[in-house]
Amino acid sequence: MIKYILKKLFYGGFVLWGVLTLVFFLFQVMPGDPARMMLSQRENSEQLQLLKQKYGFDKPIMHQYFYYLNDVSPISFHDDNEESYTYLSEEKYNDVDILKIQSTNIVLKTPYLRESFAKRGKPVNSILLETFPVTLVLAFTSIVFAIILGIVLGIVSALKKNSILDKSILFFSVLGMSIPSFFSSIIVAWFFAYLLHEYTGLNMTGSLYEVDDYGRGQYMNLNNLILPAFTLGIRPLSVIIQLSRNSMLEVLDMDYIRTATAKGLSRFIVVFKHALRNALNPVVTVVSGWFASLLAGAVFVEYIFAWNGIGKEIVDALNNLDMPVVMGSVMIIATVFVLINILVDVLYAIIDPRIRLN
Repeated sequence: MIKYILKKLFYGGFVLWGVLTLVFFLFQVMPGDPARMMLSQRENSEQLQLLKQKYGFDKPIMHQYFYYLNDVSPISFHDDNEESYTYLSEEKYNDVDILKIQSTNIVLKTPYLRESFAKRGKPVNSILLETFPVTLVLAFTSIVFAIILGIVLGIVSALKKNSILDKSILFFSVLGMSIPSFFSSIIVAWFFAYLLHEYTGLNMTGSLYEVDDYGRGQYMNLNNLILPAFTLGIRPLSVIIQLSRNSMLEVLDMDYIRTATAKGLSRFIVVFKHALRNALNPVVTVVSGWFASLLAGAVFVEYIFAWNGIGKEIVDALNNLDMPVVMGSVMIIATVFVLINILVDVLYAIIDPRIRLN
């Protein structure tokens, strides 16, 4: 089992390396000079050169690439020379020494995602610590909403097969899978927060935490969570409805269900005690993958609803060519996605040992 887990971790690390490499070189071909952007109107030739030396922008692209790999890697190599970019600075790294070979230090550290270009050198780690938990709340609320409502509607649709109710639910699920998230965000915001604002009391924009107008600091506003969570949950809800319905129809045709019905058990007991447990297996499989996908899918939803999560941060950073923020955000989303998939694979391997042989 340990060998299986290590193999999955190795493949996961390889995927993260590929994501990092792709995003890094994509930014290299984009127009704009990060050093000039950081200086803005305060630019002069001396300051520009010092800034390029500080961030390694004066080095060849491949050198910059390996510098970045060294920064984000949990095990990295650093010089004792203070003028070197790889100098082991206490301001950058929170490290534990492993080994020292002459002037090279090998350390174990938390990934250093560098500093934002557009936010006057604010550490990317700090930005992500502020925004990522807000996105997690949104994604978790969306998937819980999708699971509960999706299973209920899927069961109802299966029990009312070929009825008007069944066809209406299926139409909604197909529509939900077809509409892009940015379009559904606009429609939901316009309908519930603009046309029906008098009845719903919901706002078109707003984040989880807002600043009090009377100077009493931040407060949590859960009303702002409703519309973005509903919008983000539409697509997984549609998928879960389809899976629940099809799985329930398949289970209801099995022999043991017909036997339970022949024994005189009530419809409620047959469906919810005998059929539902087996019908939920495909749903559990899909939910594990959808939660990670929601983190990436939150980009447009957060931007339209002005939800101050990692998705909105990515859009703002792209507009400002803020490479460290974009790369840090992409890496943390990719890491969560990989870890969730590894966890699901390990759980499957525990349930079915034959999977470990593949």
